[in-house]
Formats: sequence, C-alpha cells, structure tokens
Amino acid sequence: MSRALRLSRQLRQIESAITDLSAPLRDILASLTVKELANAARAEFPHLYGSTPDKVYQTWGEGADVGLERARSDNAQVRVRGIALWIAVVYHETENADHAALISVHKQVLRLLRVIKESTGAKPEVYAQWAADGRGEAA
Repeated sequence: MSRALRLSRQLRQIESAITDLSAPLRDILASLTVKELANAARAEFPHLYGSTPDKVYQTWGEGADVGLERARSDNAQVRVRGIALWIAVVYHETENADHAALISVHKQVLRLLRVIKESTGAKPEVYAQWAADGRGEAA
C-alpha cells in the first residue's frame, strides 16, 4: 500500500496549495478541474491521463507526480493546472479501488472536489459542468 501512502502525502500538499490560492484562482481551478476530469474520462485509460504512452500496461502512471510538481510552481497558472491534473488523475486512479487505503484516498479526493466547488464564487455554468460531468452528486 505504498501507493496509497504516497497519494495521501501528496493530497496534503495539494490541499495546502489550494488553501494558498486566491479567490479568482480558485474559480479558475474549479473550471480547470472540470475540464481535466472530463479529458481524463475520455482517455482510453483515464487513470494514466498525463502519462507517457509507454505506461499503458502499468497500474498507475506519472500524471499525479507531474501534477504535484506543477502544483509546487511559482507560476500561478502552472500551479493551478498542476492541481487540476493531480485531482483528475488521482480521482480516476482510485475510483474503482478495492483496497481500503485507496478507497480512503478516493473519498478524500471527493471531499476535496466538494471543497473546491463550495469555496469558489463559481458561476452557475461551472456548476452545470460539474453536474453534466457526473461529479456534481459525488463531489
């Protein structure tokens, strides 16, 4: 379960990065997260979204690590995109998990999605995107 531990540690860093965002950046994060979740869902292997093509037969890819690296950036746009990427990848990676620790990570990601949604002054059309993408009820 080293993967679950790693994702849990990364989740704390992502939560911290979100807390440090200004209100306008949180609005942007909400929109980008919807888009990244939808893009990942359309991918052949959603849990490998953001990974190089040679990772096709792996249990997980490098998308979460790439997202976390970007979330640590000094550039606000890169940071927001990294957070959205991390959330999308980890959501899909843990979505159908059968291990308790990974299920826990998935629940924490769902909570994080709800926090993002509720903490923004997002426009009604953003909420409509959340619902249309199937994330509105769970998040």
